[in-house]
Amino acid sequence: MVITLTTDFGYDDGYVGTMKGVMAAIAPGVPLIDITHSIRPQAVAEAAYILWTSLSYFQPDSVHLVVVDPGVGTTRRPIASRTAWGVLVGPDNGVFSYVWAAAPPELTVVLENPNYRRSEVSSTFHGRDVFGPAAAHIAAGVPLEHLGRAVRDEVHLPLPLVEIGRGEIRGKILHIDRFGNAVTSIGRLNWVASGLDLVPVFGPPVSETLDPAVLTVFVCGHAVGRVCRTYGDVDKGVPMALVGSEGMLEIAVNRGHAADALGLAVGDDVFLIVSNLKGADNGGR
Repeated sequence: MVITLTTDFGYDDGYVGTMKGVMAAIAPGVPLIDITHSIRPQAVAEAAYILWTSLSYFQPDSVHLVVVDPGVGTTRRPIASRTAWGVLVGPDNGVFSYVWAAAPPELTVVLENPNYRRSEVSSTFHGRDVFGPAAAHIAAGVPLEHLGRAVRDEVHLPLPLVEIGRGEIRGKILHIDRFGNAVTSIGRLNWVASGLDLVPVFGPPVSETLDPAVLTVFVCGHAVGRVCRTYGDVDKGVPMALVGSEGMLEIAVNRGHAADALGLAVGDDVFLIVSNLKGADNGGR
């Protein structure tokens, strides 16, 4: 049993440490693992992506605390949701959408029982007063049903765009990592003997085998070229596309910063042109 933490708090202030202190008092001895506190402020979709890439690597009895909460203090609901990837605790603002696509909610409750939150609740720091205490009580063995009433109308973000047409696959940039690599919604891609197998993660349930020799990647007016296996397949400073660690198509610059070099941003369109793609026009979100 562990509690993970994902926030947009950074480390300049005492917010992360304060939450950990509250949780340690309720569930002493339960390990607290930081996934990241460097989500861009209020970037709910970015947090959704980071959670999707991380949570499946933890034991299913883990508790995952998420505080990326631009609606703190408003009518947005605080929730806890049991899934096959663990119990998710945080705001009902869509931040769990990508996880729910892979591990649907089995039970979601509103965190409304005053016995499992601090007696004084700030309108600006629910991480300390509502979410942290709830996560710790759950980790200490309190049944989810004790924390509040069940709901089934959770807020879901639109899933990332993947459109597969004749000769073209279209996606969007989901995330730009610390190295400037732009992760796209085109995937999951796997290298096989005959090329690249594409089985969309978020899009329609189709499968294509792609020949790397006839692939061209376009983003923001740039023809990036072929899909490589490693960064070292091109010279230093050269833009490239490759399959990242989560099986998603990424845009990179070998030993450079692709987002800066190519002017890329989250939400930009990415096109994978495939001269022999046979799939009928279809799309998914």
